[in-house]
Amino acid sequence: MRNARPRSDIVGDGLTALCAGALAANLVLVVALLVVLAANGMGHFWQGRLLELELREEQRILGEVHERERIRRGISEETDVVEHRLRIEVGNRDVTGSDFVWVDEPEIVARAYPADAVMLERLEYGNFYGYIVELRRGDGVLAQGPSESWEALQPLRRAKRVQVRAIRRIEKGEIGEVNRRIEQLRLAERALDSARPADLEARLGEIRREREKVESEYEALSRQLLDLREEWKAELLVLRTAAGQEHTMPVAHVVRALRPNTMDGLDRLALYFARVWEFLTGNPRESNTEGGIFPAIFGTVMMVFLMSFAVAPFGILAALYLREYAKQGPLVRVVRIAVNNLAGVPSIVFGVFGLGFFVYLVGGATDRVFFPEALPTPTYGTGGILWASLTLALLTVPVVIVATEEGLAAVPRIVREGSLALGATKLETTWRVVLPAAAPGILTGLILAMARAAGEVAPLMIVGMVKLAPALPVDRHFPFVHLERKFMHLGFHIYDVGFQSPNVEATKPLVFATALLLIFVVTIMNVVAIVLRNHLRRRYSGSAV
Repeated sequence: MRNARPRSDIVGDGLTALCAGALAANLVLVVALLVVLAANGMGHFWQGRLLELELREEQRILGEVHERERIRRGISEETDVVEHRLRIEVGNRDVTGSDFVWVDEPEIVARAYPADAVMLERLEYGNFYGYIVELRRGDGVLAQGPSESWEALQPLRRAKRVQVRAIRRIEKGEIGEVNRRIEQLRLAERALDSARPADLEARLGEIRREREKVESEYEALSRQLLDLREEWKAELLVLRTAAGQEHTMPVAHVVRALRPNTMDGLDRLALYFARVWEFLTGNPRESNTEGGIFPAIFGTVMMVFLMSFAVAPFGILAALYLREYAKQGPLVRVVRIAVNNLAGVPSIVFGVFGLGFFVYLVGGATDRVFFPEALPTPTYGTGGILWASLTLALLTVPVVIVATEEGLAAVPRIVREGSLALGATKLETTWRVVLPAAAPGILTGLILAMARAAGEVAPLMIVGMVKLAPALPVDRHFPFVHLERKFMHLGFHIYDVGFQSPNVEATKPLVFATALLLIFVVTIMNVVAIVLRNHLRRRYSGSAV
C-alpha cells in the first residue's frame, strides 16, 4: 500500500468538493431568483392581443389572457374530469369593480380577436378594454364610429400632450415659484414680529405690499390654469364595453391608446421599450400602481450615497484608532465585542434611535436655533433623507469598522517600520502608507454597507421615507440639495405595491419588476466600488494586500 494517499489529502479533497458544491448551489439559486424576477416582471410590459369571448347565456368579455390553469372536476378520482380555465384581465375597474376574471373553457361558446377593439391606459382606474363609439366636444360630435373616431383621436391626443406640458409648467414652475415667494414673505413677517426692530411697521408694510402683488400674480395664474384645465377636459370619448355598457371619459385621461390586434411585432417591441422607459423615468400615479418609479430610484441612490459619505469617516477613524493607536487591552477588547454585537441589533431599533436622537433632539434643536419663524411647522425636526442616511450610517458602521480593521491588519508590519525608519511621523505613515495600502479592504466594507443599506426598509419608515414624495430632494432653488425633504425608496415601494395596494393581483408584476430593478441598482453601485477597489489593489500589489 505504498501509493495510498494520506488521510489528510482525502479529507481535504472532500472539503474542497463540498465547498465547490455549495458555491454551485448558491449560483444556481441566484440565477433562478433572477430568472423568476425577470420572467414575472419584464413580461408585464409586453402587449398581448385582445381576446373577445362569447360565453353561455349570451355573455361577452374582452381582455388579455394572462394564465391558463388546469382544474379537476368530480367527486372521486374515477369521475374526475381535467379541464382548463383562463385568467383574463378585463380592466374597466370603474365599471365592473375588478381587473381580472376566471373563465372556465367549457363555458366559452366562441372566440374572436376584433380589429377595432381598443385598450386605453388611463390616469386612473387602470386600463379600459372595449370599443370606441364616438368622440364628442360638448354637445357636438367630432367623430362617430370606431374607425373615424380612432383616426380623429390620434391628433387630438397629441394636442392634449402639449396642453399637459403647459399645465405642468404653470403648476410646478410658475405657481410653484409664486407659492415659494409667498412662504418666504410669511416667514419674513414672522421673523420681524419676533425680532421687533425699530422700523417694524415700515418693514411690515413693505412685506404686505409685496405679498399683495404676489397674491395677485397667483390669482392670475390660477385663472389661467383653470382655463387650461377646462380646455384640457373638453373632449369626451364615448366607449362601449364588450358587455354593451356605455362609458364616457375625457380624452385627457387617456395616457396611451392602442389597437393591439392590429399591431405587428415591431410595433409591440417599440411599445415594450416605451413602457420600460416610462417605468424607469416616469412619476408614479394612482397610488403607485401605475406610471413610473423614478422618484424611488432617485431617493434610493441618493440615500445610499449620503449614507456612504457619513459612514466612511466614522468607520475608518474608529478602525484606525482601534488598530493603530489604541493600547491593546481589556478595554479595546470590550469595544470590539460591542461593535460586533452592534451588528446584530435589529434594524428597527436603529430606526427608533434615529427618530429620538436625530429627528427630535438634533432636528428639533436645529429648528429652534435656525428656523424659529417656521415653528411649530418643523423643518429639520421631522423625518427626512438626511436623518434616514445618518440612521443607516449607524446601522452599517460596524461592518465598515470590521472590514477596515482587517484591511489594516493585512498591511505588513515591515511597511510601517520602513516608513518610520525613513523619518516619517506616525501620522504621515498612517495617512500616506497604511491607508492607501488598506484601501481595498476599506472599500470592501463600504460595498457591504451599501448593499445592506439599499435593502433596508424598517428604519426608514420611521425617519423620513414615505409612500409618495411630492418633490425630489434636489431642485433649482438654493441650497439646491434639500436634505430635510422626505423621499421614496425602492424597498418600501415593493412592500407598498405588493401588500398595501387595493388591487394586489393587478400590481403583482410590478413587484417583480421593482425587485429586479433594486437588485440592478445595488449591483451597479457595487460594481463601481469593486472596480475602484481592484484598481487600488493592483496599484498597491507590492504591499502584499
